[in-house]
Amino acid sequence: MTQEEACEALGVRKQTLYAYVSRGQIEVCWDPAHSSRKLYRGSDISVLLKKRNLGRARKNIAASTMAWGEPIINTRISTIVRGRLYYRGRDAVRLAATATLEEAAKLLWDSAELPRFPAFEPVSIRGPIRARAYAAMGIAAAVGASGRAPVHANSMCNVAAELVGRLASSFVELHSDEGPLHLRIARAWNAERHAELLRRVLVLLADQELTSSAFAARVTASTGASLGACVLAGLAAFSGPLHGDAIVRVEALLDDAQRLGTELAVRHWMSGTKSLPGFGHELYPQGDPRAADLLSAFRASEGTRALIDCVDRLTGMKPTIDVALAALVEYCQLPEGAAFALFAIARSVGWMAHSIEQIMSGSLLRPRAHYVGPEIAGAENL
Repeated sequence: MTQEEACEALGVRKQTLYAYVSRGQIEVCWDPAHSSRKLYRGSDISVLLKKRNLGRARKNIAASTMAWGEPIINTRISTIVRGRLYYRGRDAVRLAATATLEEAAKLLWDSAELPRFPAFEPVSIRGPIRARAYAAMGIAAAVGASGRAPVHANSMCNVAAELVGRLASSFVELHSDEGPLHLRIARAWNAERHAELLRRVLVLLADQELTSSAFAARVTASTGASLGACVLAGLAAFSGPLHGDAIVRVEALLDDAQRLGTELAVRHWMSGTKSLPGFGHELYPQGDPRAADLLSAFRASEGTRALIDCVDRLTGMKPTIDVALAALVEYCQLPEGAAFALFAIARSVGWMAHSIEQIMSGSLLRPRAHYVGPEIAGAENL
């Protein structure tokens, strides 16, 4: 926004706008089209307006923290600043250019040694592959009895590496412990030529600040439960269609685009009550950098590229990592369920990072609820 537009949007004078800039609340840069004019970041102004409209009543502040609101937990693990994701201060996209998931785990866990994710015999159970993952983590949760989890950081990192290996083995028949995990997954899926893409996406998906699944894992960890229970809690929260299983809705949109035509399908989805899946992200107003990086590493199908262009033209929204992941699975011709498997395996590294940090903090996460139910009988006499 120009200075005039920013002042008008905020309803403030220039001096107040300068104060916001000096406090780091609004980013400013020179306008490339006009050397004597500055531009003010619109997403920063939107955040300020959102805070102002919310008001400062205690219950409103508390409620806002639970839906893309103010930070509520101190962490050294990851954060999103100016639309970029950082793992312990390192840009996640730049890290993904060369790092393996093991190296990302070492960083996120603040581990002294590079972890190794061992292969395990998958749990024998009828049903979909995903059921094997739930069963394996359920067993791990039961075996690692509450109150007996290791409290030394190095011991917890060893247990965490074993749990990531168990989860990966539940989704993919790894067969061997040799080599980094992305190579073993590529071999199991007969996709060795795409191993570098698998490595990149695993690192990009390893963590993303305080997601719903990371919060579930942290709450579980705060009670003294085992790390296995923390993975199980994270996986349960992750399985919802508004989180890790968002790929299902993205694939439905792509199918509709192929069946009905791209623009008609997009307009149909936009006319409904549901949001357009895979596009626009609250924390990345200028576009998801993970998606942009991954999509730059291979040529997505014509249908996916047409969908991205159409949505951009109609709404200005950019694709999220879910669209990029769906495009990757299609490009690499990975087996059914591969998108969820890759996402869950990668994100389990983040769940372990948050769980270890929470355990080391020694604090219980126990928020209060704001009661809005029927009037309590006899309350007037209390």
